[in-house]
Amino acid sequence: MSTRTDRYHHGNLPHALRAAAREVIEERGLGDFSLREVARRAGVSHTAPAHHFGDVQGLLTSLATEGFNSLAEAMEHALEGITDPVERLAVMGGTYVEFAETHPADCDVMFRVDVVDSTDAELAHAGLCAHAILVDTVRELIESERIDVDVDTVTSLCWSMVQGLVVLGPKLELTCSVQGVPTPDRTELVRQFTDLLVNGLRSHRR
Repeated sequence: MSTRTDRYHHGNLPHALRAAAREVIEERGLGDFSLREVARRAGVSHTAPAHHFGDVQGLLTSLATEGFNSLAEAMEHALEGITDPVERLAVMGGTYVEFAETHPADCDVMFRVDVVDSTDAELAHAGLCAHAILVDTVRELIESERIDVDVDTVTSLCWSMVQGLVVLGPKLELTCSVQGVPTPDRTELVRQFTDLLVNGLRSHRR
């Protein structure tokens, strides 16, 4: 309690509340989420979350914003020094899947429109910044390979590919367990998917 109180006095309460919110989401899910429980875990008054975020939607919006910022930072770091567009796409996809595995609570709210304020300017900016990294890489791929496909279409395809793997990952593990076969490494799957996707796009060269 004393450590959390010290965080409060040093102005870090919003960060502490987001951390507590992650714990609640990971343990209980969004269906049993409450500001009172977040406050209890952060060791502060039950009114503190409302004071900083207004309501549940405000706190989850802040959490989603921080998630997008962290995702963008992770992708930028992973892509440092990589210039080949195909390799960048594969590394970016692998980073995305790894982020989803290590930040499950963030991802539970980042791509939801029913629990966050989708009109929030900071959330929109953070999401667009993360999305722009993918768009730029896809544009580089299209230009280098002289592919005659719209950038937005390819971007949506790439995003859907890795997001599908994130969502279906647990089901894939269960299916492999029932069949008695090893579960494929998801990072390696991303690389295989990327190769298949790029080879398919190459059939649309100008």
